Amino acid sequence: MAQTEFDLVIVGSGSGSALITPDLDDLKIALVEAGPFGGTCLNRGCIPTKMFVYTAQIAETVRAAGRFGLDARLDDVRWTDIRDRIFDRIDPTSVSGKRDREQSRSVTVINGTAAFDGERRLLVDGTEAVSADQVVIAAGARPAVPDLVAASGVPFHTSDTVMRIDRLPASLVILGGGYVAAEFAHIFAGLGVAVRIVTRGPALLTAMDSEVSERFTALAGQRWDLHLSAAVAAVSGTDDGVRLTLGDGAVVSGELLLVATGRQPNSDRLNLPAAGVEVHANGRIKVDEFGRTTAPRTWALGDVSSVYQLKHVANAEARTVGHNLTHPGELRRPRHRFVPSAVFTSPQIASVGATGQQLRESGRPFVSATQAYGDTAYGWAAQDHDGFCRLYADPETGLLLGAHLMGLEAANIIQPLIQAMTFDQPVTEVARGQFWIHPALSEVIENALLKLPL
Repeated sequence: MAQTEFDLVIVGSGSGSALITPDLDDLKIALVEAGPFGGTCLNRGCIPTKMFVYTAQIAETVRAAGRFGLDARLDDVRWTDIRDRIFDRIDPTSVSGKRDREQSRSVTVINGTAAFDGERRLLVDGTEAVSADQVVIAAGARPAVPDLVAASGVPFHTSDTVMRIDRLPASLVILGGGYVAAEFAHIFAGLGVAVRIVTRGPALLTAMDSEVSERFTALAGQRWDLHLSAAVAAVSGTDDGVRLTLGDGAVVSGELLLVATGRQPNSDRLNLPAAGVEVHANGRIKVDEFGRTTAPRTWALGDVSSVYQLKHVANAEARTVGHNLTHPGELRRPRHRFVPSAVFTSPQIASVGATGQQLRESGRPFVSATQAYGDTAYGWAAQDHDGFCRLYADPETGLLLGAHLMGLEAANIIQPLIQAMTFDQPVTEVARGQFWIHPALSEVIENALLKLPL
């Protein structure tokens, strides 16, 4: 079998592609991708989902217009028009991204599934051999499907497929209670679908701050049919869809089933033992603080290795690994000290730092404060009765320990708090050392900071 030698082989074209910077122009690089170019975020994750979220939010705004004295009506939801508008933007972007890399003098794009058969040597689709002086594994993750569902033979969707369906269903059963479930519940309910959620957890978004999880679950229960602390005993098909039989005998039926029970790293598809690359018990590739795996001159980044399944983290790790590849004497560490996240559901949720339950369990002293959106001028304008900002701070240093928001534009207005935590800015300095525009929504943040008893 012929073997092609490279200076660098990158497995995965998502954030793996992002690490190809001018610093690597002198290297002969192979970029191996099994699916659409650009990885999960571009093709079936962050970007298309938020385009659907924005559309669903418009629909919800129209329906709620009456409370502002506006007589408005949503006459129709043209699903195929919505879907095609989104993927008519996404798909050409994937194609052009691939073309741009192919036109690079130093990069060879190889389509196929890569698996190791030796140290820094891979077979692509079992036929084409590539080897390199260094390898970066950026193979991402995929939806996890419970064995009970997979073995049932019942058709189901995951986040990989549900956005491309041909027809909007009348009803949707979502199995799972995390961020994927919350976002797709918002999308489909916003577009008029009856949403039923089945989750084994006692609430939705249980990884979030407990106050966020509890309040969001209460609101979700008013919009969606929730089945909490529910064990699925059987999955079966019906003439018009799918039926989940729960452990207590209850039955939840719908036209389509969306499985949103988490994600698993694609490490199991790479034959890592042949390369000497070790993994954690949950399948994540083991890396040190610089992104190096247990195998020499082999690196990993993004969802295949990171505990944070977030695109902004994968991009940061790509920048770091990209530097380390060419500066072995000046290795850098990715900054994982304060990693923010957001759930683009309704209401929107954003979080950074420690949760209240984490602080209580650790025994660390803290003070806290909560500011309601509805107690600010912009909150009045939006008639927001549910949004809030919850802050935790160190009573001795005055530094923020955690920030958790639920409400309008949460993912945007949390940013000053992320900056304050990242650069160790005391609460009093952030609150009073700058002007806060009145009556902007950011006053939710200002007022929460001022409420902290420091």
